[in-house]
Amino acid sequence: MTAPPRRLDLHSIRAAAVAAVLAGALAGCAPGGDDELQAQLDAVFTDYSSADGPGCSLGVIRDGRLIHATGYGAANLDYGIPNRPATIYRIASVSKQFTAGAVALLALRGEVDLDAPVQRYVPEFPDYPDPPTVRHLIHHTSGVRDYLGVFSLAGSRSEDFITNPDILDAIHRQRELNFPPGAEYLYSNSGYVLLAEIVARVSGQSLREFAQAEFFDPLGMPRTHFHDDHNEVVSDRATGYSPTDDGFRIDMTTLDVVGDGGIYTSVEEWPAWDRNLTEGTVGGPEWVALMHERGVLTSGDTIPYAFGLSHGEHRGVATVGHSGSWVGYRTGMSRYPDAGYSFVALCNRSRIDPMALIRSTAEIYLEDVMDPPEEVADVAEAAEAETAEEAPAEDDASDAQPDRDIPNRSRYAGSFYSPELDATYRIEEEGSAGLTLRVGRRDPVALAAEADGQLTTEDGPTFRFSELAGGRYEAMTVDAGRVRNLRFARTEG
Repeated sequence: MTAPPRRLDLHSIRAAAVAAVLAGALAGCAPGGDDELQAQLDAVFTDYSSADGPGCSLGVIRDGRLIHATGYGAANLDYGIPNRPATIYRIASVSKQFTAGAVALLALRGEVDLDAPVQRYVPEFPDYPDPPTVRHLIHHTSGVRDYLGVFSLAGSRSEDFITNPDILDAIHRQRELNFPPGAEYLYSNSGYVLLAEIVARVSGQSLREFAQAEFFDPLGMPRTHFHDDHNEVVSDRATGYSPTDDGFRIDMTTLDVVGDGGIYTSVEEWPAWDRNLTEGTVGGPEWVALMHERGVLTSGDTIPYAFGLSHGEHRGVATVGHSGSWVGYRTGMSRYPDAGYSFVALCNRSRIDPMALIRSTAEIYLEDVMDPPEEVADVAEAAEAETAEEAPAEDDASDAQPDRDIPNRSRYAGSFYSPELDATYRIEEEGSAGLTLRVGRRDPVALAAEADGQLTTEDGPTFRFSELAGGRYEAMTVDAGRVRNLRFARTEG
């Protein structure tokens, strides 16, 4: 019987063609001399190079070796300390690959079943009819609500002290998922906190201890660690900052939770981890393959997100990367495996886009093997856009502005309680036609009407009211980005 013809794998053909070009071109594709190279890189980071403001550290890695490292701006404005390649940064959600890597190690050792329900390892996890698995957590396809959104909706602020037990309690209070597991991709930091808990319960070590013993010590990364005590002293640490009208303010966190974030590291130590993602010094080739294994939805569609890494493409060259965003830190890493290059940008100023800086840097080194910019739709940004530790902006506002003159506003006024948040929302009449929302320790927020029975805030959640009785709404549901369909019921008063 004649074998059927093989389907042409256009991606493989393209990768082979790129590899062939690279083999002959890479040696000469970097720009001229050292001075010219430095000038081009400095131009990319020119907005962040002043000693009067925070900035970034940049690392360029070729074949697992750091070939260029530079610091820009200040690590500490109080003492005028500059950013350097050795400066230690909190890398936010770029940390997720280490958490996923720990789970991958345990899975390859037969200690964790990726397709087992989460409840097998965390028995107090809610008993959902369609239970999410460990693999769903890794790929952000679990439907588990994002704890940052949950805490924000409950009235917490980013500077409030939140512990690991607090987050686990909040996750366990949820009685509904955002969607059936595997149906969608929706980024959830809760999944990676649960993964950290699974590592701890299976290994008998905290995630920090496990990662230190299994990754950082063997790979020679002595200063890299999961920072699970915000009061711990870290030498050479960059302070996080956010811009103000007249300068900058310190923007740090008291969050001790790790798993979804929390790694502290430097550009100087990053190449050891980069090499492991290729060579598998820890974990072997099976671990490397698993780390790059993309998630698959129940529909059969493959998503870009793998094990804390997101696949993409930049001007025709395949990439694997992740970005991070938390308080005053913005970070990113992107590997160009076919080219043998990797780039890492660690920044201590919010409102920086490190992935854009990385793409501009990569173009300096790889221009000769990239497609012309005008001929390609760059999908790298799309693949990495939702990989921030911080909750994203909520649903985009429509072109039509919501109306703050709310008709029948007495229907909405009163108190509504959510057991899943363990929080009460107080909606109060204000002025002649407005409504104000009060929750927790947050400042009051003005509400606006989107439609009859539907309110919103300027950049926040959507409130949908139902069960009109006695001239008042008795229930509402709240949708807010990574938290969907939270239910509230009217209380007395």
